[in-house]
Amino acid sequence: MSTSKAFQRFAEAVARCSGRPLTFVLAVAVVVAWAVTGPMFHFGDTWQLVINTGTTIVTFLMVFLIQNTQNRDTAALQIKLDELIRSSAAHNALLNLEELDEASLEHIRKLYCRLAHEAADSVLVDLERELKRPVAAPPT
Repeated sequence: MSTSKAFQRFAEAVARCSGRPLTFVLAVAVVVAWAVTGPMFHFGDTWQLVINTGTTIVTFLMVFLIQNTQNRDTAALQIKLDELIRSSAAHNALLNLEELDEASLEHIRKLYCRLAHEAADSVLVDLERELKRPVAAPPT
């Protein structure tokens, strides 16, 4: 398995787990345990450093994991919206796009960009043809 694919799977798993109620309960339990141990350590600098360091590291890493997941979800959502705009008979193959890796999403996005450019070119040709027609005089 490639590094990119392994990271994608890891990021998805962490994103799923971090959003569960049990994960929140565990985080609260850690904070409560830290607060309860405060008197034992006389609320010292080391005691404060433990929670500060722990939360800083978790926050720093979660930013990148969540951003990775968000990037893929956004790309998949954009492709689905493009398909809905393009046709009322949308392709069912696009239903699980958020499960694809970034390279596959980028490939599909490029295909839709090409379709959009072709459609825009067609509209421009029609507009140019329409603008070249003589304008009929308004009825009197």
